[in-house]
Amino acid sequence: MSSHAEPDPREPQHPGAPSGPGTRRQLRGTQKRVDDRLLEAVRESVMADAGPVTPSRVAAAVQASGRVLGTAGALAAVESISAELNGLGPLQPLTRDPLVTDIFVNGPESVWLDRGRGLERAPVAFAGEAQVRALAARLVAAGGRRLDDGSPCVDVRLDGGYRVHAVLPPISTTGTLLSVRIRRESVFSLAELGRGGMFGPLVQDVLERMVARRLSFLVSGATGSGKTTLLATLLGLCQPGERLVLIEDASELNPVHPHVVSLESRHSNLEGGGAVDLGELVRQALRMRPDRLVVGECRGAEVRELLAAMNTGHTGAGGTIHANTAAAVPARLTALGALAGMGPDAVRLQAASALDVVVHLERTRLGRQVASIGLVGENESGLAVAAALETVGGEVRAGPAWPELAPRLGLDPSAVPGTASTARRITAAGPP
Repeated sequence: MSSHAEPDPREPQHPGAPSGPGTRRQLRGTQKRVDDRLLEAVRESVMADAGPVTPSRVAAAVQASGRVLGTAGALAAVESISAELNGLGPLQPLTRDPLVTDIFVNGPESVWLDRGRGLERAPVAFAGEAQVRALAARLVAAGGRRLDDGSPCVDVRLDGGYRVHAVLPPISTTGTLLSVRIRRESVFSLAELGRGGMFGPLVQDVLERMVARRLSFLVSGATGSGKTTLLATLLGLCQPGERLVLIEDASELNPVHPHVVSLESRHSNLEGGGAVDLGELVRQALRMRPDRLVVGECRGAEVRELLAAMNTGHTGAGGTIHANTAAAVPARLTALGALAGMGPDAVRLQAASALDVVVHLERTRLGRQVASIGLVGENESGLAVAAALETVGGEVRAGPAWPELAPRLGLDPSAVPGTASTARRITAAGPP
């Protein structure tokens, strides 16, 4: 992959988006103007008094420094220093682009970002390894944990919707590594995701009916395929009178819904106590009378409690799971069940009864896309996910499970996707 990605002319440009040579020169010019002595002077001035580090306090400290920067230089200095003291440092300008979902620091001169079309080199550089490590340590400390030789790999959630993962050398052989996942406060509607190319009208109708008819589902895919984005949007389709209880390792879901309760796992403290895992949170959530029970990501032994809950009347549940294909989800569930002491037969019986649908996402050269929708069931080899809808070459085609899934969605099973009569016959089938 080329180290310099060209901007896509089909993609709308947003104000403040960090792209283009002009922005590159501006970002690096700002870094040059704010030298270490000014930063240290402002830091000492701001930290001398108790209280939050606000832009107004930073501005006053910059003015008190006596440096002649001019109006534009002063504003740039305030912004850069505020980010250095209280934000993501040199990475902060990248977060202004609403399309950016992930930022990666592989080294002082190797910063990358993801805007949904694959990784692109970012117009940002650090002064050296010491600056990268100092930023990583500060961000982790802000999340209530420590990053040092005794704890070289740390994951924290910060105010502002940032999830930060840091790795120190020698665990990392190239220097300090940073990965920043950005949770946007605004949640896409299903129509917006459709216009963005994630799916077409038929798949959108199927997803709406899946939620309305309270089918239990998993959203599968690789890292960065849009699982959390789609799950949050689907949860926003739930009826306003339903109580949603969300269980996550790190809070990322923010559905647009009036009744949402969020629970987040907790790591152990320095003494090794106080940990609250996802399995415990699932058990606690069952005492909170949820109408919809949602696990942000099934990644461990908590799958036992989730499947048990789905089999005790909690229909319409949802979650995400890492898998290469929809057909690989059964093997993934079996592996997770083994972590909880469940045998393959137990996982098969529980999952076949609890789960209805798997929605699989993939990353393509055109962006994130619903690759298939599968029906969970059993066959001669055990638990299986049979394709009901598949996206092939931009066209949605029916799979072998479509005649079985369609009636459960209130659709005409004889309306085969991909034919000219599909839209008319599906419309005639009635509302969700």
